[in-house]
Amino acid sequence: MTDQTMDTQKARAATWFRTLRDDIVNRFEALEDSQSFGPTTSLPPGRFEVSTTKRAGIAGEEAGGGLMSVLRGGRVFEKVGVNVSTVHGTLGERARNAMAARGVPGMAEDPGFWAAGISLVAHMQNPHCPAVHMNTRMFWTPGAWWFGGGADLNPCIEYAEDTEAFHATLKDYCDPHGADRYPRFKAWADEYFFIPHRGRARGVGGIFYDDLNTGDWEADFAFTQDVGRAFLPAFIPLVDARRSSPWTEADRETQLIHRGLYAEYNLVYDRGTKFGLETGHDANAVLMSLPPLAKWV
Repeated sequence: MTDQTMDTQKARAATWFRTLRDDIVNRFEALEDSQSFGPTTSLPPGRFEVSTTKRAGIAGEEAGGGLMSVLRGGRVFEKVGVNVSTVHGTLGERARNAMAARGVPGMAEDPGFWAAGISLVAHMQNPHCPAVHMNTRMFWTPGAWWFGGGADLNPCIEYAEDTEAFHATLKDYCDPHGADRYPRFKAWADEYFFIPHRGRARGVGGIFYDDLNTGDWEADFAFTQDVGRAFLPAFIPLVDARRSSPWTEADRETQLIHRGLYAEYNLVYDRGTKFGLETGHDANAVLMSLPPLAKWV
């Protein structure tokens, strides 16, 4: 593969993540404008606040950045963030060692990298509406390229039919790329989103994949695009079904305690959080995933 071809592919991937971001932000603001909300009807429709982010490169090198879009205190979303970034530069020693341990070639010879992606986390007003996470990304080093990402559902009050519908939609978008994709990446999500010190998962799962390089960039990019496309049809119907459900203070307490699990996982185990903080990306953008309020018993 020539450098020119890879540059074109990087640009296509970065453009796709931005397009997906725009689609999701627009759809979420339209959801805020709709009329049926139950206990939160009196709140004004929420709007995203958008700010630019920068990665602090080594020795002041220009290292890219992105957009952080956060909506707080809306009718549907108590807090939701949709971030995109395109960053590059030189990996520090800890990041290089982590990449090398995963089998990424060439880390000792050339620690340069390029990465682009989208990351989304939504914490909901109504405790009956599930929180959700989605991200997709492309990563490149002089020795390799790969895609990663996934989505998982994090309800504090579980509904079996919501879990089934979310997983069924993800499967529908995975299946055209191979019958093994959904079961393999579902199992990976079950393992990845597990909280060892609690002995439980943080939610009801979804899909997760990383280091995806089949040797066919177009096929791997097409799969990653479909993972992104699956998000809105997997998630929005669940919100539509639950957003006007009445809830009690006991439900709110359950929600806040469950959010504690999410915070623990992201701060202790999440690979993306660790990478973002260790490589100098904007800390507010990296920690956007944390809930606005949480409790611990």
